[in-house]
Amino acid sequence: MKIEKNTIVSLRYKLTDAQNNVIEEPDSPMVYLHGGYEGTFPKIETLLDGQDIGYEATIQLEPNEAFGEYDPELLKIEPRTRFPEPLEVGMQFEGIPDTEEGASAEDADTDDEPLIYTVTDVADNQVVLDGNHPLAGMALRFWVQVEDVRVATDDEIENRHPEGGESFSFGMPNDDDDEDFPGGASVGDNASPRTLH
Repeated sequence: MKIEKNTIVSLRYKLTDAQNNVIEEPDSPMVYLHGGYEGTFPKIETLLDGQDIGYEATIQLEPNEAFGEYDPELLKIEPRTRFPEPLEVGMQFEGIPDTEEGASAEDADTDDEPLIYTVTDVADNQVVLDGNHPLAGMALRFWVQVEDVRVATDDEIENRHPEGGESFSFGMPNDDDDEDFPGGASVGDNASPRTLH
């Protein structure tokens, strides 16, 4: 069966930086709904469209095709008193803890999903937070190999993801047990289905 819109694709992959340093090579495949459902990067979907089980390739994604350019505006310095203790480098927060009445227009997030901020430095009375994705600004290389392709169920198409494959944001933690990720972020449990996006 060939990969086309509304097929479920199981994909083995290895992610490296532009110098071929391995960032991630999970034991289990990522599983996504093919056809513009944001289950993986558009350039990877285009590469895989029309391919069959066993197909493998290496593709490079520039920052604007992956996690975006690094945005220095997303670097924030906040008073340490706004954060729980103990506070450590690498901890992540959804948005910035609010202690002031009303958020400024700058803090209002117009996207559906709030930013995840990673603590990058902790001083006596200040905390440095970075709202960029840990891989922002990096060119990335993906080696991919198609392990399986099947027709998606009506429920999977309606829910916009594979059965049992809740949204997994690559390079960011999910609700499962996390493991350390290079650069202080974390990734989810490798035993669950994964999607890259």
